[in-house]
Amino acid sequence: MSRPLPPASSGTRRRAIAWAALAALGVALLGALSTDLGDWYAGLRQPAWKPPDAWFGPAWTAIYATTALAVLQAWGAAPTRARRDGVLAAAGINAVLNIVWSLAFFRLRRPDWALAEGLGLWLSIVLLAVVCGRERRSALWWVLPYLAWVTFALALNAAVVRLNGPF
Repeated sequence: MSRPLPPASSGTRRRAIAWAALAALGVALLGALSTDLGDWYAGLRQPAWKPPDAWFGPAWTAIYATTALAVLQAWGAAPTRARRDGVLAAAGINAVLNIVWSLAFFRLRRPDWALAEGLGLWLSIVLLAVVCGRERRSALWWVLPYLAWVTFALALNAAVVRLNGPF
């Protein structure tokens, strides 16, 4: 078992905030670079309940911000280095799966693969919520909008597969 950590200094807190912001921006940038709304995407049949494309950027921006806040809160509240590492591991797994979903859907043009991978992404958000909530209850609440958004996005992904498959 790890020894309890001493309280973080203000310099440590500032560095943690900077790293959380950079990580969120990095995931957002990689996701954006993986997203191609060109002719292929425009040609997909979409369900009538799909929101306008312009809504997705602001929604993802808010999701990345609240998730970074949750990770930062949980990391700061974790009493041991091992628990801090657990928070970072859960966040890292989630970040990778988030980017892979965009690659599968938009770059590989395989909404069916993205839907299958999306289950892993969804489970990683549940894991992130549990890990963050274990360290600080408010961190759990900051992850829940992400879980709700990805649940909606996967329903939309499933509708795209149903309306356009096979791929």
